[in-house]
Amino acid sequence: MLTSFRGLMAVSLAAAGLSLATPAMAQSEDDSGFTTSANVALTTDYRFRGVSLSDGDPAIQGGFDVGHESGFYVGTWASSIKGGPAYGDLEFDVYAGWGGNLSDAVSVDIGVLYYIYPTEDLGLDTDYIEPYASISTSFGPAEATFGVAYAPEQDSLGGDDNLYLYTDVGFGIANSPFSISGHIGYTDGALAPPLLAGATDDTGLDWSIGASVAQGNFEVGVAYIGVEGPSIDDFTDDAIVGTISASF
Repeated sequence: MLTSFRGLMAVSLAAAGLSLATPAMAQSEDDSGFTTSANVALTTDYRFRGVSLSDGDPAIQGGFDVGHESGFYVGTWASSIKGGPAYGDLEFDVYAGWGGNLSDAVSVDIGVLYYIYPTEDLGLDTDYIEPYASISTSFGPAEATFGVAYAPEQDSLGGDDNLYLYTDVGFGIANSPFSISGHIGYTDGALAPPLLAGATDDTGLDWSIGASVAQGNFEVGVAYIGVEGPSIDDFTDDAIVGTISASF
């Protein structure tokens, strides 16, 4: 968004190890100043803020973005999930925002994301909206991102709200296609991992550390992902996640 929001956060939400599931976007630009970008990925487990949304199984993912040289962008991103009757087998996200540079080393991104579950079978209100903002800084081969996402009170969250704070760091190894990344996130509210796992604590931490290798439009990555709270197999247990992605 640019590279897209999902590219930065799934990468940020999703995603350092989480972001491996959504690769940086290849881009093409026409004379009007618009840029298009797309990506596809296969991951061994779709982890969203540490929690598996694919029941520990592989997931197919992809996204498409349109950006303008002014910094404004819109995009979509989708992933297969295993959400049962309440959420179905597809997550479809739509987002829009603006990103730009404050200086040579500092950039910002602000927007809003709408999570949609079009294949749920129970007629429940499961879709929700989440504004977000982040600031990134680079120093040599390293980069750090500090961000916040806030979902206000809405029926799909049980009438509650949710705050997510996170930090992503990345480091490219000089003269090589390899990079390493780290992520830590803090949740307060309806989407806290312990609360989702059946505990009563509505706060939680998730983290990951990963490595990736890129060649042309392709990238292969692996990440170790952990989350605070009750450990439920294929849901909130620690996991090693591998991802292969391509950008266009």
